[in-house]
Amino acid sequence: MQWLGGGLGALLLSVSLPATAETLVATRADGRQIARFAVPDGGEWCVLWHHSVKGFEVSDCYENRGGKMVLTWSHLPDFAAGLDHIPGRGRQVSDGQGGYFILDIDEAVPGNAYVLRPGAGPVDHRLQVGDRVVSLSAVAPRERVRISLTRNED
Repeated sequence: MQWLGGGLGALLLSVSLPATAETLVATRADGRQIARFAVPDGGEWCVLWHHSVKGFEVSDCYENRGGKMVLTWSHLPDFAAGLDHIPGRGRQVSDGQGGYFILDIDEAVPGNAYVLRPGAGPVDHRLQVGDRVVSLSAVAPRERVRISLTRNED
């Protein structure tokens, strides 16, 4: 782990990467990296945050499928404002606690990247890869953060 300068600093998580591994990278609009993770084919990661009104944790989870970023499932603990299942986009099943999972979404992310504006404070947008978690909100609240999956070549 290495802290980079500026404000709270940016947490850069780095692991050694095989020659053809894909890398999940979160960068600010100016190109500065916030986080970097090796994600092999079949590897998974989630974007987690707390709903701004209800406060519960929401999850959107992805998989590296042959070098493609694919949204695979989501967990939504409630039908709160802004949260719903779109018929035809995965299948909704109960989580047994009043919320639901949307499984089998299997939707490729165009260009293997998207931009997120992490919420400030208690919203706490985070990237989770395995047991490692990086808070995007802690280092770039309300900034444009690009989350991308890229192939590494020697």
